[in-house]
Amino acid sequence: MERATFFEAWRTKKLTGIIMGASAGLGNAAARLEAFVISSGTYAYGGYPDIDDLFRQQGQERDRRKRETMLHQIQRLMHERVMHAPIFEPATLHGIGPRVEEPAVGLNSLLYFAAPYEEMRLKKP
Repeated sequence: MERATFFEAWRTKKLTGIIMGASAGLGNAAARLEAFVISSGTYAYGGYPDIDDLFRQQGQERDRRKRETMLHQIQRLMHERVMHAPIFEPATLHGIGPRVEEPAVGLNSLLYFAAPYEEMRLKKP
């Protein structure tokens, strides 16, 4: 299925069965929860009223620590209710060893793989 068609079918809840989705969306925990966890979320196939209420409350809370506590509570409830299954673990190749001067692992904290590649260097013999 072509990408745009797939995302439209997913958004309009026409896909059934198991859907493996990966998001590269940036943002904080609330931004990520809203699309995939909250009942009215673009890519959510259901939800829980108590989690939806907690999400609304955290969105109106001005105190950062209280908001953080509520978001942690939402994540704990998601985990306890097994709302998502972690079935995907990205595996990338990394070169680390005595001949590697700079493996480029962790240079970009937003990426789970070695990058930028132009920074990877071997030690000079």
